[in-house]
Amino acid sequence: MSLLKLLACPYAQLLLDAMKQSGCTVYKDRHFACEDCDGCVSGGFDAATSQIVLCQNNIHQQSHMNRVVTHELIHAFDHCRAHVDWFSNVKHLACSEIRAANLSGDCSLINEMTRLKFGLKQHHQTCVRDRAIRSILAVRKVSKETAEKAVDGVFDSCFNDHEPFGRVPHNKSDAKNAYRNFQNRDRYYANL
Repeated sequence: MSLLKLLACPYAQLLLDAMKQSGCTVYKDRHFACEDCDGCVSGGFDAATSQIVLCQNNIHQQSHMNRVVTHELIHAFDHCRAHVDWFSNVKHLACSEIRAANLSGDCSLINEMTRLKFGLKQHHQTCVRDRAIRSILAVRKVSKETAEKAVDGVFDSCFNDHEPFGRVPHNKSDAKNAYRNFQNRDRYYANL
């Protein structure tokens, strides 16, 4: 598996460009670390060091690594853009987890089919909510009730915040289109 191959994927390209535009340039040698991790965790974002940690012992396919890095880059983007209070405001954490589950492909129909968890009515929203709650419980010592209340309290606004993609990228083609739109977003205002 290759980090260089990963950084060429449209999800990562868009997030890296958006972070650079927001004043938070990411350097692969400085902001990515590969480590062995406990349990079944695949990665994480360390806000104290602004570093994405990839769990090399739990990631076995390039597509999985792409999804994990995209998920963690969304946290890094939120950290840069929204100055998330990761440690004392569970609603901030909930919002970023909702956005990461929604925009990274974590809840794509293909991924859910491999987990044998899919349905028709509001499946995507249910998956995003459940994954956000599980992520909060994995990183914070809070009750399930507290995690659920935090997610439910910010769900609508955070689920509908698609920055920097502009929409939910359901597949690589959507991500390529979102990246192209992001690159062209301000070009008409540059000549004013």
